[in-house]
Amino acid sequence: MYAISKLRAGWQWCAAPELWSRRRTAGEAVLAVVLGLLAAGTEELLRSGEPRLWTVSALVVVLSLMRRRLPVTVLVATAALAGLSDGFALLLMVAAWSSGRRIAGAGRALGAFTAAYAVYVGLSVVVNWAGLRPLTQVLFTTLYFLATTLVPGLASRYWTQRRTLLHALQERNAQLVRERVMIVGQARLMERQRIAQDMHDSLGHRLALISVHTGALEVDRELTARQREVVGVLRDASVHAMHELREVVGILRDGVEGPSQGDEGGQPTARGTAGIEELTATARAAGGDVELRRTGTVRTLAAASDHAAYRIVQEALTNAYKHAPGAEIKVELRYEPDSFVVEIVNGPQRQARPVGEVVSGGQGLPGLHERARLVGGMVHTGRIEGGGFRVAGVLPYGTEGVPGGMPVTPMVDAEDDFRQQSQGVLRGNGGPVMDGTVSERELAMSGSGRKTGGGVALGCGIGAGALVLLVLAGGFGLYFLVKEVDKAMIDPSRYRSIRIGTAEDEVRAELPTGDTFIAAGLDGEGPEKPAGSRCLVLMSSETGADINTEPVFRFCFRDGKLIEKRSYEIASK
Repeated sequence: MYAISKLRAGWQWCAAPELWSRRRTAGEAVLAVVLGLLAAGTEELLRSGEPRLWTVSALVVVLSLMRRRLPVTVLVATAALAGLSDGFALLLMVAAWSSGRRIAGAGRALGAFTAAYAVYVGLSVVVNWAGLRPLTQVLFTTLYFLATTLVPGLASRYWTQRRTLLHALQERNAQLVRERVMIVGQARLMERQRIAQDMHDSLGHRLALISVHTGALEVDRELTARQREVVGVLRDASVHAMHELREVVGILRDGVEGPSQGDEGGQPTARGTAGIEELTATARAAGGDVELRRTGTVRTLAAASDHAAYRIVQEALTNAYKHAPGAEIKVELRYEPDSFVVEIVNGPQRQARPVGEVVSGGQGLPGLHERARLVGGMVHTGRIEGGGFRVAGVLPYGTEGVPGGMPVTPMVDAEDDFRQQSQGVLRGNGGPVMDGTVSERELAMSGSGRKTGGGVALGCGIGAGALVLLVLAGGFGLYFLVKEVDKAMIDPSRYRSIRIGTAEDEVRAELPTGDTFIAAGLDGEGPEKPAGSRCLVLMSSETGADINTEPVFRFCFRDGKLIEKRSYEIASK
């Protein structure tokens, strides 16, 4: 049990907010280092120089660490740097995701992403001005920005708003549960007051009559000494019953213990292990054969366990009186090292039962099981050999009876607590549930108010629209890319079928135009051109022998005729 308490304390320390903050900081540092290494690897693949490689890596690490504090600045700066270098491409996606959830206000987020798009496209066109046509460059950079920046930003923003909405609904549900508990408590209090009034009016009257009549019998001179002793026991029992009734009525009515002294002048029965001896003494005075024995070192029980032990003995003695009159009864209190054991065993009945049915509500033993379970213990009941009956209870000491004051783990699992006595904090009770990066207006738009379905529909609509736009743009880009490839690529068989000396117009009619960005720059590479010729350079549909080279075909014309055709390989870009 001590080890279990240590494990629980360790789990609470692991779940502390300070530890989670340290873990998040460590995670951010690891992510920044990983992004920096990936950026360095990308620059190395692009054959960048070592100074630029490490400069890009360092900038990626710094911007990654700043993206939570300055989401707008990091997004725009990363977009600008991504337009200048491909090493910032992965960081751009991470910054877009982070900015989508951390930029407060839809207008501000729209402005940030628009500015990022403008600088990214503008710088990309400037850097690649000589290689591609400006409009073609704008098209491809726009598609790339949509796929790697806008879509992650929208997805992150929608996910954050949905999570915030769920947290708000959980908080509202927790509030409703708390209000329902308060209403149920008020109704229970009113019912307890009504029951207390009925008990006071009915049982109080009957017990008062019993006390008066037994008091009169006790002074009757015609009774023998033995009879007066029995009548005195009955009167004491009625007085004690009055005290207990007043205590129970006080608990039902006000939720507090009743007075410790009674008007009748009798002393109230001690509720606990200290009162068990009085219970057995009263039973012996009434003629019962009751034996009490204590073993072990006496320890102090917690108040709830102490009271449960008293009730177990009281109920067991009552059952023995009713069902086995005259039987021998043994009560044993054992102070074990880790728990308190109370055992009541009665033998078979020795006297005939009184004429008439035994009055029993059938709730005594189940009530003992429930009472022991609520304090973390257990009760066993059953018949024994020879016709007797045994009631045994195992109860924890609590923090008061254990050396050192260490808490004792209950013997009943929380899952078996069908009345939910374990007081857990309702979700939503502690700490703010609102994400500070999302404004209240956006939360209201997302559906945390009365119309909760509208915000979800709006978010789904935005996501679906972005997905459709991305699919259409991707399809258009793929179609455009295929058309451009057809303008710059021929089969080797076609190259071999064309003869030198053929008219230029006839040859150009059989070949693609080559007027595409894919073939841009091929004309300036390869062997020297014939003097005064115009050449058409096309790519081969087959790959070269080396992954780093690419085969091309060149056709040179002069005076309206094909004067040269050559096949060679150039370094792939």
